[in-house]
Amino acid sequence: MPRPPIWARPEPGSRAPRFSRERIAATALQIADAEGIEAVSMRNVAARLGAGTMTLYNYVETKDELFALMDDALMAEAVVPEGELPADWREATAAIARRTWAVLSRHPWAVTLRPGPAIGPNAMLHFEQSLAALAGTGLDNAGRFDVIAIVDAYVFGSALRAAEARAETDPELVKAVVAYGMEQLATGRYPHTAGLLGGHEPGSPEVAGPATGTDAVAAQFERGLQAVLDGVAGLIQS
Repeated sequence: MPRPPIWARPEPGSRAPRFSRERIAATALQIADAEGIEAVSMRNVAARLGAGTMTLYNYVETKDELFALMDDALMAEAVVPEGELPADWREATAAIARRTWAVLSRHPWAVTLRPGPAIGPNAMLHFEQSLAALAGTGLDNAGRFDVIAIVDAYVFGSALRAAEARAETDPELVKAVVAYGMEQLATGRYPHTAGLLGGHEPGSPEVAGPATGTDAVAAQFERGLQAVLDGVAGLIQS
């Protein structure tokens, strides 16, 4: 019989347990922020806490459970504080999307986190807020679920692209890729791409393309979010 999710089990029964699940999750997040998600292991988390690996297993039985705790800690950051969710469906949905995107921007490794099927209390609250935001739209349950899925897909996709753009790349490799691209454009097979570049090399200031820099990326995210919500508004009015 499968084990119940970690939140369905009580924490260790000592009156004053040495560690809490919140502290364990926060420590794992610190490691991931500093060294990447690959560095998160039961051994590394235990070492950061000043404990033995076997001690940590008294609180978290598997690495999947550790990832589940991390995911729910991220969702806690994404939840809109009580009483602050706007009444208007569009503003409420935008507020949730912005908070979620901000969390993924602070923790870019999170887009690759695979917590498994476990759904923690903060993830449930995040979903509850998303449903509440759309409660007055007249959409049926399937429609509300579709809207949440569409907005989430945009948020996570945008965060993934932003994380990829921030990743360090070998300058020599970039030069080689640009040189190859310019050779291909010279063949005349890509007239629309050539028109976009206007004779300039990719990455030149004169060329429109993916946003770079924190403010530009945030502005591009907001433009895309409003476009997605325009589509949702059309769905609601139809």
